Amino acid sequence: MLTAPMKDLIATFPLGFVATVTSDGAPAVSPKGTFLGLGDTTIAYADIRSPGTRRNLTGNPAVEVNFIDPFKRKAVRVGGNAVIHPKKTDWFTERHPRWQDVFGDVAQRISALVEININSASEIWTPPNDDGVTEDEMIATYKARFGALYT
Repeated sequence: MLTAPMKDLIATFPLGFVATVTSDGAPAVSPKGTFLGLGDTTIAYADIRSPGTRRNLTGNPAVEVNFIDPFKRKAVRVGGNAVIHPKKTDWFTERHPRWQDVFGDVAQRISALVEININSASEIWTPPNDDGVTEDEMIATYKARFGALYT
């Protein structure tokens, strides 16, 4: 079950790193930047151009997704099973407007919505959180570090 802080992190940083299993049993990870929370036990992303991930989920719906707040050095790990809802299905049609509201014109390119029914969720903190560094200090550090990359 997602807690309020987990939902906030996912809403703020909707880029999830989706881990699936290939047909030969190898791990595969692919970023998806269109995640939305759909309640306490469900998240979903828009499949725009993900043939490999879709193929993997069709063969094995088990999935894990990690969301990261790079400034606070916290993450959310979500595990569950995926259901692919192609265009023109009732599930897709009912929920697609949410992606239009949040992601604008990119929503026109969505070929399916991938629902993930959550069976596990946890927060992940990195060592600075354990070492007494405050969130404000970490935010300042990482704003400076990331800001320097793009100046």
